[in-house]
Amino acid sequence: MSATPAVTPSLKPVLKPASLRHNEIIALFRQHGFLTMEALAEHFAVTTQTIRRDINALCDADILRRRHGGAELILSARNQPYDMRRINNLEQKAEIGAAVAALIPNSCSVLIGIGTTPEQVALALAKHDHLTVITNNLRAALALSTNQNNQVIVPGGTLRFPNPEILGNDADKLFRNFRADFGIYGVGGVDTDGTLLDFDRMESSSRQALRESCRTQILVTDNSKFGRQAPVRGGHLSDPDILVTDSPLSPTLAAMLAGNTRVVVTSEPDSKPDYSTDADHQSITSAATGNSVMAAIAAGK
Repeated sequence: MSATPAVTPSLKPVLKPASLRHNEIIALFRQHGFLTMEALAEHFAVTTQTIRRDINALCDADILRRRHGGAELILSARNQPYDMRRINNLEQKAEIGAAVAALIPNSCSVLIGIGTTPEQVALALAKHDHLTVITNNLRAALALSTNQNNQVIVPGGTLRFPNPEILGNDADKLFRNFRADFGIYGVGGVDTDGTLLDFDRMESSSRQALRESCRTQILVTDNSKFGRQAPVRGGHLSDPDILVTDSPLSPTLAAMLAGNTRVVVTSEPDSKPDYSTDADHQSITSAATGNSVMAAIAAGK
């Protein structure tokens, strides 16, 4: 019988509210596959009864399944419902949104893809002025529409119920009509070799269309996506110009990105660049912007 994986010993036990503890429990199961109640109780410095309640809640949500002495992660080809994903790691996603907003000046063009982390970016960008935003993420569109100084463009097509997203050829074509200053996208999962994963081909196709249609690619993902499995591959962690995440990367993944992708980690304040007072960046982006959007519209692509 193989030995039970141990929770990383360098992590010190810390008392957490149940909602935060659930997120960290899921992350640990994604790393180890199977864990015992005793190992989890020791890691979080709580009783096994408390951990058992947490495990029961996660099993009821079809995230874990019980096994003798512990539980294991359920690998699924289907994503969780949008509203459930929306509250998972919400604080971390909001911090990622704020960090991305600090990278983007006023008066530029932005493509925003599907997902709950790009939605948080849109919420953080709502105070920016004179943005031209192209998105198939209806929650992002509504967040940005609160500022009437911004122009928000959405595709036609069929709503992918129950997700607030429009996917398919029309949405992909809309992205490709533009050459935006920034493209912001999320991902279903990141495999251990850095491969980006999604839950269906339309999601992957949408991300590819967005990536091809911007000058600066920004991938946004919280720590729960690392090691998360999904069936469709599409791209690599080293593809974007900037990766914004909430936790430091493993040494293996960090080595893959060295010299190619700038990594912004929200838990490390010194890593967050702020362009809000960078006159050169402001002027370069503003000069490139206006004509990039209008040229695409005038060309009728």
